[in-house]
Amino acid sequence: MRFLHSVVQTGRDLAPVVLVLAFFQIVIVQEPVTDLVGKLTGALLVLLGLALFLTGLSMSLFPLGERLAEEFARKANLWLLLAFAFAIGFGSTVAEPALIAVAEQAAAAMVTNGNSGDVAMTALVLRVATSAAVGLAVVLSCVRIIRGWPALAPVLAVYGLALVVTVLHPSSMEGIAFDAGAAATSAINIPLIAALGIGLATVLEGRSPLADGFGAVALASAMPMITILIGSAILR
Repeated sequence: MRFLHSVVQTGRDLAPVVLVLAFFQIVIVQEPVTDLVGKLTGALLVLLGLALFLTGLSMSLFPLGERLAEEFARKANLWLLLAFAFAIGFGSTVAEPALIAVAEQAAAAMVTNGNSGDVAMTALVLRVATSAAVGLAVVLSCVRIIRGWPALAPVLAVYGLALVVTVLHPSSMEGIAFDAGAAATSAINIPLIAALGIGLATVLEGRSPLADGFGAVALASAMPMITILIGSAILR
């Protein structure tokens, strides 16, 4: 029943995209669609894949992340909680397909532009640095929730620091840094990061899951940007 609900919801969400593509193909381009059966089959696979993905998130990742955060908080072991937070941020980001693609393209562009180094090694360094930055962001978010700090403060601080570094130390890595933040947070790690924050805010007395449990994803998107900007300023 849950899967069927996800199929209906996903189909409803995909419908505007399909209608826009169909409108431009039929009305604007006015050409027949080549391999219509193959494209319809692909669209069906996308629908089923997204429905399975959303069902899996609701059945496993969200409750698992919340439960682990609650258990670590109840044990009152701060270092174990922060180690778990870093592992969640790093592990779920280093496997992110969007980050892998951006890191490989950025490494190839850097080598082509005359920078020394191997493409594969450069891409690996970018992935590891970005993943570590996300892990650090999740740790800082847990500390923020524990201490009761507002979510706005660390996000504004990171973006403000990024602006200062960009102005004082212009670099060819700026575009890569800005894209890395967006690529680092996607379908794999956002559910885990959000579930961790909500679970921690739920179990702590005086914390609100709505007011305190969210905001970690924004910080996780900003930290890779400032990490690459500062790294490029130091190493140039």
